[in-house]
Amino acid sequence: MLSRTAENLYWLARYVERAEYLARTIDATLRVTALPAAYIGKTNEWDSALLTAGVASSFYQQYEEANERNVVDYLSFSADNPSSIKNCIEAARLNSRSVRTALTSEMWDTINSAWIELQEVWSKGTSTREDLAKFLRFVQETSLRFDGSAYRTMLRNDAYWFSRLGLHLERADNTARILDVKYHVLLPEEEHVGGPLDFYQWSSILRSVSALTAYHWVYRETLKPWLVADLLILNGTLPRSLASCYENLTRNLDQIGVAYGRQGPAQRHARGIRNRLEHSNMNDIFQHGVHEFIQEFIADNSRLGEIITKQYLI
Repeated sequence: MLSRTAENLYWLARYVERAEYLARTIDATLRVTALPAAYIGKTNEWDSALLTAGVASSFYQQYEEANERNVVDYLSFSADNPSSIKNCIEAARLNSRSVRTALTSEMWDTINSAWIELQEVWSKGTSTREDLAKFLRFVQETSLRFDGSAYRTMLRNDAYWFSRLGLHLERADNTARILDVKYHVLLPEEEHVGGPLDFYQWSSILRSVSALTAYHWVYRETLKPWLVADLLILNGTLPRSLASCYENLTRNLDQIGVAYGRQGPAQRHARGIRNRLEHSNMNDIFQHGVHEFIQEFIADNSRLGEIITKQYLI
């Protein structure tokens, strides 16, 4: 496979996953801000949404206040935000056009129809909560359709494996950032762990990764921070956990290595991260510091992306 084709497939999957993640972040933030003021207190959940998306710095270069209108516009439609939902879907379509013959008709139809519908939504706007909710559902359903189409219709060859690399690398980064923001900055100092605000914030975190029901199935307890962290970091049965993402990354990289007859630094780096996750436990992570552990993971995950690019995509 040409490196350019592999790169387009890799980034196509990353952009689709990122768009869904932003939609989930906005939806989770809306749920928390809809709570009575007595629960929310002095915290600004829209600030946390920007931090989770990693765009707080660029946002404040254009806006003075992080409120619902400004943040939703910046994360959803802003042309100045390279990671906005609109830009992600447009970039995904551009990448998919470049590798049209490597995609199945179902995958192309999903991306192309999403792009067409996005133009209509953008021209009309999302002036009401109902319109915004429909838009966020549309983005999430587009990602689910695309992921399902890839899983059900693609040959298990290098095109599929490079696509899955992009998806799981982006997903791991997103899950880590969501968890880090909650642990490090989200709960105000005057609030106490286990209070109403803390409970609803953890609920919103789990909802943003579709893991609230899974949490109750696994632990059968009320929401506890260390159990949520255990689920999102170490539980390999949760598709969006860090452990699950790296199990898939390692497998797909190994399959690429077998297909091309050579292993490399990407395979070794991914195995190193997976092994560290497999041999970690929450007691050790809490002693080391959850924030420090996640920051280290985000840096290692980003490094893997750089190694994959140098090894296969240039």
